[in-house]
Amino acid sequence: MNIFDLAAGTAGPPPAMAAMCSRKACRSEASWQLLWNNPKIHTPDRRKTWLACDDHRDWLEDYLQTRGLWKETLVLDSGQDTGRAPVGQDG
Repeated sequence: MNIFDLAAGTAGPPPAMAAMCSRKACRSEASWQLLWNNPKIHTPDRRKTWLACDDHRDWLEDYLQTRGLWKETLVLDSGQDTGRAPVGQDG
């Protein structure tokens, strides 16, 4: 593909990608969203989101709880835009 292919009136936006688990090196589809907040740098109402597959939900939840960052875990709605960032890359 070159730059001219982008302006040639392609078939539309790319297909939506499945939400992936935030656990490092995991490429499984996420089923859960873990909401968290770092009180040292975030306002109390701010919620950051990590996504988790069924296999890594407990691990990620424990990681956040141990550090006092976890707020709640919710089922991930398949049509929901989470704006998530992978583990270790979210500030």
